Amino acid sequence: MTDRPPAAPPPLSLVGVAKSFGMVNALQGVSLELRAGEIHALCGENGAGKSTLVKTIAGVHRPDEGRIEVDGAPTEFASPADAQRAGVAVIYQEPTLFPDLSVAENIFMGRQPLSRGRRIDRTAMYAATDRLFARLGVRIAPERPARGLSIADQQLVEIAKAMSFDARVLIMDEPTAALSGTEVERLFSVARSLRDQGAAVLFISHRFDEVFALCDRITVMRDGRYISTDPVAELTVDTVVRRMVGREVNTLFPKQDTERGEVLLEVDGLTRAGVFSDVGFDVRAGEIVALAGLVGAGRSEVVRAVFGIDRYDFGTVRVAGAALPQGRPAAAMAAGIALVPEDRRQQGLVMEMSIERNATLTRRSALSRFGLLSRRSEEKAAEVWADRLQLKAGHLTDAVSTLSGGNQQKVVLAKWLATRPRVLIVDEPTRGIDVGTKAEVHRLLSHLAGEGLAVLMVSSELPEVLGMADRVLVMHEGRITAELPRGEATEESVMYAATGHKEVA
Repeated sequence: MTDRPPAAPPPLSLVGVAKSFGMVNALQGVSLELRAGEIHALCGENGAGKSTLVKTIAGVHRPDEGRIEVDGAPTEFASPADAQRAGVAVIYQEPTLFPDLSVAENIFMGRQPLSRGRRIDRTAMYAATDRLFARLGVRIAPERPARGLSIADQQLVEIAKAMSFDARVLIMDEPTAALSGTEVERLFSVARSLRDQGAAVLFISHRFDEVFALCDRITVMRDGRYISTDPVAELTVDTVVRRMVGREVNTLFPKQDTERGEVLLEVDGLTRAGVFSDVGFDVRAGEIVALAGLVGAGRSEVVRAVFGIDRYDFGTVRVAGAALPQGRPAAAMAAGIALVPEDRRQQGLVMEMSIERNATLTRRSALSRFGLLSRRSEEKAAEVWADRLQLKAGHLTDAVSTLSGGNQQKVVLAKWLATRPRVLIVDEPTRGIDVGTKAEVHRLLSHLAGEGLAVLMVSSELPEVLGMADRVLVMHEGRITAELPRGEATEESVMYAATGHKEVA
């Protein structure tokens, strides 16, 4: 009987890693193994320490305690370049390519192959780019400018760049948040291909269907601490959720029955050439109405037009029976409409400003006396909403960029709820936030409807649509193709309407 050779050490491990920022313990004794030929999921609520862990692996942060091991040997990453040389690459949710350079130039930036005359050998660079994409099983023209590429294609360029460095550890941080179903499947094929080629892949997502469909093992973190690691086959969604939040979350969609009152928002014949056509619906006091549909159906464009950000060609918008002038967000606010936008970082917050200032941006005039705004009045107003929304923050004077994604979303909600609206429009209210915070946002929306607000919700998550809406309006290619009462809305009926088909009885 021959002895088995010892198993090779994993390409990358964390052993007892701790990291603090002032009084905040972001990581506390975290250990993690990333094995070759495996896709490993990292799950946890916003604020669990996932981002800090990723930045530590990527060389952005250095551990205060513990160590990083590469192939079993202790290693220090003094910079992202050190991590990259060790074969570690990170694919972020929002790629950062140079838009005016070609795909190939982005991949080989600073490392372009040179001809004998020390000029860039574009033929060789394009050929090398083609070989990288062939390994991924995709086709993107090497000479194409990065500007105009979809988010999905930009991520593939980033993955090709990582492969050009012979990356053995690939971290995908919320890579599917802005992708369509087809694009997600293509990304999954690429991830599986990299796994089969021997790479260690760390996959971070709040979408459990993706985690269970793609990954081999799941590690759960909570409050900066390591909780568990188990094979996917031995886990259920309920088990993972309980470990993430430290409690039972059996009320993810706490929809309460409400009395519906008068029509507060009425949209009639809204049309914008090439974007949406003849859109009409109403929302009553005490009601949550969901706009469902596939990416590109025109849902966000409709709510932006209702709020006055974008103009439209025909149609009317009325609030409590009074016509609203188009193209004037200030008039919409004055009439009692609030809009929580889809992109909280770009459209909902000023990331360099403090939490309290962001939370009071919509009420600066009301909080001022004789044209002067005191910090104390700003602070008091922010404290009210921070307490009501259970905001997890160090100090309200901290920059809003220091908050987790879920808490940033709460600040956007606070900013608009402070205006005491009659109609609340929320566009993808729980995108990119953890399951515990999702439950809090859902509970808040249900409570607001119970207080008599009319809530119009745009969501791409079918469970959220079905769990929270009193009525579902389904859009396809700029038109409303179905209106489904709560009792008749199913995943099948919504998807049939979202793809422009009639459901077969």
